[in-house]
Amino acid sequence: MDAHSNEGRPPPHPRGATSGGGRRQVAWAVIASAVAGLSTYYSSLTRPPVSLKSLPASYALCAEGHRIYTVDDSKPVVDCILVDKHSVTATGTLNEVQLAWDEYQNELIRTFYGNEPTAKKPLPVYNVPAGSIVVPGLYGFKMQLRLDEAKSLSDVLDLLENHVRDNPPGPDTWIEAMGWDQTRWSDTDGSFPTAADLASRPSLTSLPIALHRVDVHALWLSPRALSLTKEHLNGSFPSAIPGGEIVRDPTTGEPTGIFVDAAMNLVPIPKWSAWQMRDYAERTVKDALSVGLTSIHDAATSLEEFELFREMDDDNQLPIRVYAMADSDRLSPDDKNDIEIHDPSPAAHVRMRSVKLFTDGALGSWGAALLAPYSDKPDARGIMRLPEDDLQKLVGEWWHKGWGVNVHAIGDRANKAVLDAFENVSDDKDEVAARRPRIEHAQIMRVEDLKRSGELGVLTSVQPTHATSDMWYAETRLGPDRIKGAYAYQTLLKSSRNGVLPLGSDFPVEGIDPLLGFYAAVARLNTEGKSPHGENGWFPSERLTRAQALKGMTLDAAYASFSEDVLGSLSPGKRADFVILDRNIMDESQPFSEILETKVKATVVDGKVAYGGI
Repeated sequence: MDAHSNEGRPPPHPRGATSGGGRRQVAWAVIASAVAGLSTYYSSLTRPPVSLKSLPASYALCAEGHRIYTVDDSKPVVDCILVDKHSVTATGTLNEVQLAWDEYQNELIRTFYGNEPTAKKPLPVYNVPAGSIVVPGLYGFKMQLRLDEAKSLSDVLDLLENHVRDNPPGPDTWIEAMGWDQTRWSDTDGSFPTAADLASRPSLTSLPIALHRVDVHALWLSPRALSLTKEHLNGSFPSAIPGGEIVRDPTTGEPTGIFVDAAMNLVPIPKWSAWQMRDYAERTVKDALSVGLTSIHDAATSLEEFELFREMDDDNQLPIRVYAMADSDRLSPDDKNDIEIHDPSPAAHVRMRSVKLFTDGALGSWGAALLAPYSDKPDARGIMRLPEDDLQKLVGEWWHKGWGVNVHAIGDRANKAVLDAFENVSDDKDEVAARRPRIEHAQIMRVEDLKRSGELGVLTSVQPTHATSDMWYAETRLGPDRIKGAYAYQTLLKSSRNGVLPLGSDFPVEGIDPLLGFYAAVARLNTEGKSPHGENGWFPSERLTRAQALKGMTLDAAYASFSEDVLGSLSPGKRADFVILDRNIMDESQPFSEILETKVKATVVDGKVAYGGI
């Protein structure tokens, strides 16, 4: 979830969004592990298979052969976990968890039943299917209309025409979608599309269409949408927009149909109704659970969205955990004065203790703020949505109110500015580190800033699929020197004070499936197994190991949301959030392609099955 101007509805947000309401980046609050079972037994008694949805309050889950990956250094792999109500109470072999259960039962009997042995309850034991593994729960809006699947401009127009045919719009209905990326199109030169392109198909000519670029930092409008926007602006477009740009025809000076960053706020796309927001959020929750997400870091939450999450939680309709970051761009002056931290407990399903700020745009739309001109566009250095002085002031204001401060930064100028702001907010580096400030994306950094982020204790929250999405044009944009400090995940991890690198999906900017991020982190290949550097991956020295990637998607994500004591690993005393996967993605001997074939068998939150079965 990231920045957006349309209050009252949850449309896509720019990168840095983790995630939420159905579309967040999820900074990867993947915090849990999976359970399931084909059979249950106690001692010599064999019981018939049962549905996971009928799991009792207490049970053991086993994956013999050390196939439960706990992300707990004391016991990184185990055969079984013991779940009592909503928490993991023991891990180890079946004998060890059985012993822990017996001791627990004996204590209960001594305390409440006067040592009556018949009060002792048997322990149900469930086995995951052969080949499956259990891992802690993972973190993570894709629109119904998926433009990211288009490989050409013609494909985009085909998708739109098919959508309009199957879903005839009303006279005032705007058509919204996201995911287009002109750098991937085979029938263009990589430059931005225009309103005229949308008008080239008769069925689209008269419709107001607004299409968000894949990074949600550029909006592509149809002629009708342009006309409505001009009317909304009292008949004329502004010549300049602080923090944004209206792309214009170099000959006529007229808008081409592309609005970048802050200029997108000018477009009068109708707000969503409360019903639409609720329906969208509920569908998103279902999608998230189906891919193993148990927690979401929503990296730009409006007050309306936050209240929706709380309403769903009160109605027991929010099975996942939402760590919300207040969207600074969508807060009125009064909101900024009145808003309060909401953090009832680290295990609560709705929390908001951080704010999200935005410094620049994205690389694909030439909006990432760079210290030197773009290599492929020498007249451009990107867009600073928050100039350095304004950024320093805002960081200080929120910091001194006690809020966590998380800042979107893509380009090297933006990242430098954010680190400068955090360095200046306090002379005590230990205090800064304890507050866990975050840079969302940390995508292009000076080599010295890679190290500085770790020294300051600033968390660099990254999304591995950004590397594999951008790798086909990133070096052309940045040149051979700057690329050395870009998408440098292994370097960032090694530079971190505490060895923490939170990994997220950044949906809807990228796909919601966290395993796509896991694959990108360890392989640095696209889903076809290719990269500009061949089958060994793009800059393979920056690949993460499978263990590092899993930790980034679970325990590190929990650390980034101040919940590592209760979430993020399958450790005694922590919440029983887990996922069962149908194959072993942690086996280093298996080809990377196996990761992409992996299916979620079950997602468990607080010890209860929230998705799937066996």
